[in-house]
This record gives sequence, structure tokens and C-alpha cells, in this order.
Amino acid sequence: MFLFVGLGNPTEKYANTRHNVGFMVINRLIDELKASNVSKSQFFGELYKSAQILLLKPLTYMNNSGKSVRAVFDFYKPNEIVVIHDDIAIPFGSIRIKRGGSSGGHNGLKSVDLHVGDDYTRIRIGVGAPENSQDTAKFVLENFSKDELTCMEKLINYSVKIVKDLPNENLNSVISRYTSKKGICSGND
Repeated sequence: MFLFVGLGNPTEKYANTRHNVGFMVINRLIDELKASNVSKSQFFGELYKSAQILLLKPLTYMNNSGKSVRAVFDFYKPNEIVVIHDDIAIPFGSIRIKRGGSSGGHNGLKSVDLHVGDDYTRIRIGVGAPENSQDTAKFVLENFSKDELTCMEKLINYSVKIVKDLPNENLNSVISRYTSKKGICSGND
């Protein structure tokens, strides 16, 4: 069983922010996989299931995401955890996939690491970086521009393909095929 976790913040206020790309991907997957809601208050999030795939949107806010991941992990005991999240360290419109590693300062990943360790796969979606490093928190909580949302549609669709292939393929082949270095939206990948 695979547990796919989309990181984000609940409420409409954050729906179209850079920090919510994980939620955006999970929302699309819920629709495409026709996943059933199996949420229980003990999971501290919205949990959906389709065959051997669990889709989780922690409702604990970003900084406590690991609490929700741990609760689902303890109940279902999935073989694999895959976390889908925004990343300011890679260019806007790019996707990187990797296993393990540091949180890179991402508070959601720090929380997941604290609760379940760091040996899980990450789908890192590039949301760009603020011009001034002091504005990082503000930047990730800002809404995407209209042009950025157009690109995000492509990134979400690309991420959905990755999620659908991961349970059936070797991680290295998925990484090789889907890691985007030049940007999905530029057409130069």
C-alpha cells in the first residue's frame, strides 16, 4: 500500500498559494482515481482510498503535517510514503523526485521527519524563490499569478502521472523518466 501525502494548509484562504501545491495534486488524484473518503478524526486530515493507494491532506496546518502522517501510518501501515510538496530551491515549473534527504528548511517536511523519519520519497514541485530571502514565509503563502496558475495545471497533471506510475515501477526508473530539470511549462524538458 502507498500513502501519498500532499502538504498544504486548510481553508480557502490558502487554496491557491505556493505552499498548497501538494493539496492541489491530491485533489486532482481524488477525482481521477475516484477515491473514497475514509477520514476519521484520529487522522487529523482528509484521507481517501482507491485500491491500494491512500491519499492524505493533513489538516493540521503545514508545521504539524507529521502528526497526521503518523496517525495514518500507524493505522494502515503502508509500505511506502510519498510526500508531494512545494520547493523554493528548484526553479518554478520544475519537478524533482528523490528518496530521503533533509527538509531543506521546509517546515512541513521537518514535521514529517520528526514523526516518521526521513526515509520516504518526495515529489518536489518548484514554485520559484522570493527575490529577498527574508520574505520566504510571505512568498510561499501568496497566491499564484494567473500565468503561474496556467503552468501549475501542467505541473499538477505531470505530478498525477508520477503518482500513478510509482506503485507499479522501480523508483529509479520513475525518477529518470519524470525528473524535470528545465521546466515543464517551458516545453524544454
